[in-house]
Amino acid sequence: MTARLDFGGVELTRIVEAEGPLLRPAEIFPDSTPEAIQANLDWLAPRFYDPVSDRLVISIQSFLLKSHGRLILVDTCVGDCKARVRADFDQQHWGWLDRLEATGVRPEDIDVVVSTHLHVDHVGWHTRRVDGAWVPTFPNARYLFTHEEWAYWKEHEGHPGLVRTGDYVGDSVLPVFEAGLADLVDMDHRIDEAIRLVPAPGHTPGHVAVEIQGERQRVLLTGDAFHHPLQCCYPQWSTRFCADPDHARRTRQSLLEACANDGTLVLPAHFPAPTAGHIRRAAPEDEHEFRFEFQELL
Repeated sequence: MTARLDFGGVELTRIVEAEGPLLRPAEIFPDSTPEAIQANLDWLAPRFYDPVSDRLVISIQSFLLKSHGRLILVDTCVGDCKARVRADFDQQHWGWLDRLEATGVRPEDIDVVVSTHLHVDHVGWHTRRVDGAWVPTFPNARYLFTHEEWAYWKEHEGHPGLVRTGDYVGDSVLPVFEAGLADLVDMDHRIDEAIRLVPAPGHTPGHVAVEIQGERQRVLLTGDAFHHPLQCCYPQWSTRFCADPDHARRTRQSLLEACANDGTLVLPAHFPAPTAGHIRRAAPEDEHEFRFEFQELL
């Protein structure tokens, strides 16, 4: 499951690990109500919500960028063969690495790995199991982590996020540091002349978006600032996974305003296919201020 876009100077490939009904609305959005889901059922079902299981459709995916002769991988999904508390993630065999290699890219070809933040479904393929040990999957890459994000997670023993999910920092992040492949960077770090990080805190303290300035279009990979298109209608809905729900709310509102004003193409980490789209201001008669308009990828 891959799809490509060429922005002029930067080519993006969407590499999906899994996509389907995963989380009940109330499980991820504490402020959601059955009435809100029913009020939006005409566009939610079945593409974004499965009424039978009462679960939102979620994509877990990575974005592979080819820019100025380098390969940059943004987020690395859940990973294979890892012990996780959530049954959906526990000891899975997704085939994500096969999909990456099907694009003609080998793990050793990756130059940079960007973590928008350190949650279980964004760092899993940072490592893989070799001879009984977790080792970096991309041996020639520099793995970028923001200072703020690492400061939040490095004292990971007993961290509530890890109690909830399993110790993914221990098996998917620490081995990268131990191998000497980790670089701590500022939240506005520039990777090359076309790609830079953009601070988007709240979901986690060091959460970042990734901006691509192509020759034809500005693009923003928004990470977990948005988890589902519902949050464009209800920007006040932060997730139960947010470290600072109020800050996440402010960040989301700011992104909605900015992207609606300038026409930026937005790719949130978890929106189902085709993922890419634009933030549009809704019609005056609409009860919501914004909506998400999808754009098909090649």
